[in-house]
Amino acid sequence: MTASFDTLAAFRAVLADAPAADLTAREQAQARNGQLTKPPGALGRLEDLAIWYAGWRGTPRPALASPQVLIFAGNHGVTAQGVSAFPAEVTEQMVLNFQHGGAAINQLSTAFGAQMAVHAIDLDRPAADFTQSPAMTEQELVAALRTGWDAVDPQADLLVTGEMGIGNTTSAAAIALALFGGDAEDWTGRGTGVDDAGLLNKTRVVREGEALHAAAITDGMDALRCLGGRELAAMAGAIARARSLRIPVLLDGFICCAAAACLAKTQTGALDHCAAGHVSAEAAHPRLLTALNKQPLLSLGLRLGEGSGAALAIGVLKGAIACHSGMATFAEAGVSEA
Repeated sequence: MTASFDTLAAFRAVLADAPAADLTAREQAQARNGQLTKPPGALGRLEDLAIWYAGWRGTPRPALASPQVLIFAGNHGVTAQGVSAFPAEVTEQMVLNFQHGGAAINQLSTAFGAQMAVHAIDLDRPAADFTQSPAMTEQELVAALRTGWDAVDPQADLLVTGEMGIGNTTSAAAIALALFGGDAEDWTGRGTGVDDAGLLNKTRVVREGEALHAAAITDGMDALRCLGGRELAAMAGAIARARSLRIPVLLDGFICCAAAACLAKTQTGALDHCAAGHVSAEAAHPRLLTALNKQPLLSLGLRLGEGSGAALAIGVLKGAIACHSGMATFAEAGVSEA
């Protein structure tokens, strides 16, 4: 599927026209799972995971050979409000670290055979302080969505998106508040490690930003424009592109899931091709996963971002697919069924 968009209305139309999973392949994978040399349900969630993957790849006996990890970086004007324990300059410094192979995500991508690329998006032009104005214009948002969309390799068979951007847990919390309601305290965490006073200030910023734009937010794209950042928008664009290509996606932590939520709150079912790679230690991530109806594959207390938790979950998905596609059936193995 190819698609083009140069407005938010056109991007919304792309989401509405996105393909569904191959139900025939899914049913055939389900049937194969029932014939494998194991008691029914013995591989637990691995069985459901392999069947889900088979449906999106359109084959009852899939392989996972070409995962892609995309890291997007952006800066946020809201950091002027003192919401992070680190200065905005760290974003660019970490991009260089990614490019030189020195970050955790580099090691995890290599460990699980993933092609990794880093996209720094206008780091010298931060998204606007959303307590003063919308974070992005429509044109800026569309450009960031296109960055993510164009970064996806059509030959990939799995996508992980990660991010780097000082201040982006504040943006993610404001998006979650706008999309799912509650109180600012429900969605605001310590991020990179702010102290108690910093957490109070960050919560204030989230509350004020959401209140300023509440009347303008009618769906997820509005929330992304008013409260997001370029790296969140790029993740959303990449996740949407993966759907257009029927490439399954493993979601990372709180920030990635906030970006994905913007798709889910714009088009029902927009995240059917996504599974949650892990639940992070960021306080509101479990709440956000519940809102998205996603059960995480891993819970290891990670809070790094970078796509690290989702990249680690590539191993779980590879294991599920290896068992599903490589195991013998009872008939092939000459084993009597109970």
